[in-house]
Amino acid sequence: MTIAAKNPTVLVLGANGRFGLAAAQAFGAAGWTVLAHVRRDAAAGMPSSARLVRGDVAGLAALLAGDDAPGVVVHALNPIYTRWDEEALPLARAGMDLAERLGARFMLPGNVYNFGAGMPACIDESAPQRPTTTKGHLRAEMEAELVRRASAGRLRSIVITAGDFFGGGTGSWFDQAVVKSIAAGKLVYPGPIELVHAWAYLPDLARAFVALAGVDSQPFERFHFAGHASTGREFLAATERAAASLGLAPARGWRHGTMPWAVIRMLGVFVPMWRELARMSYLWRVPHALDGAKLAARCPQLTTTPLVEALRDSLIALRLNATRDATAALADVGERAGKPATVAASPLD
Repeated sequence: MTIAAKNPTVLVLGANGRFGLAAAQAFGAAGWTVLAHVRRDAAAGMPSSARLVRGDVAGLAALLAGDDAPGVVVHALNPIYTRWDEEALPLARAGMDLAERLGARFMLPGNVYNFGAGMPACIDESAPQRPTTTKGHLRAEMEAELVRRASAGRLRSIVITAGDFFGGGTGSWFDQAVVKSIAAGKLVYPGPIELVHAWAYLPDLARAFVALAGVDSQPFERFHFAGHASTGREFLAATERAAASLGLAPARGWRHGTMPWAVIRMLGVFVPMWRELARMSYLWRVPHALDGAKLAARCPQLTTTPLVEALRDSLIALRLNATRDATAALADVGERAGKPATVAASPLD
């Protein structure tokens, strides 16, 4: 059942990040008033109609209270990956506190960390959460906190669990691993190419948030976003087709590579980012997909962008095409991101 939000206004916390920007764009395109919480100026692509909001999350309630208060708060705050263990849960709780004070629905993008290395091949909302890493335990605690607040009648919330992001920005496995060496005719896949892995095209995921923000739900509900569950072989083949459509197919054919996990584990003793990547590497060794039946039933109007089309749009967003040198484009991407080419190991984190 479709419902009217308290106000057709959404507050996106961390609106300059990959998911935050995609959410701001999707809500703006759907006619919502977007309050974009940013630390600096708006990122390229921010809707021109968005109202920028700055300041600590704890102080935003006083600033936003009143007739124009948002009816929905989307949590897209993202600590640096090496500080995620220390900062992610406090940031999430600050977002929950804010939504509670505003009387707004809280929406959280989740991931598969919660289910641990023993996760089933197809994960639905009833799957037991048995995390096997620190990041997984913290993810599970975030959702447990939402359940407690909902049970106490304090906060309404929705978690939408998705696979690894691609599209809608930089800093993902796609741009900093899979297509990093595309100019040399090489694609890199992080795991065994015969195993299924869950991917989420960000614009599609963001539209799912918009759809669920406008329908009735329980005080706390989980939804899984199916996205694109594909084997590595299928994902690489789709990437090749997308690249060829942009004039990027190498004359001598594509070469494939993989991640040097043994080296990453060894050097992780000295490089914190690599240590964190090694700890989460099981995600590439355990086949998994997300069952999106519940989301499809609740929001039947949602459609999925075909994989080749989504990958093509992702390459265009990275400015990778035949009219521009791919190596130079990726260097520009890294410079704009203000960080070295090191992949993040999760959709939000």
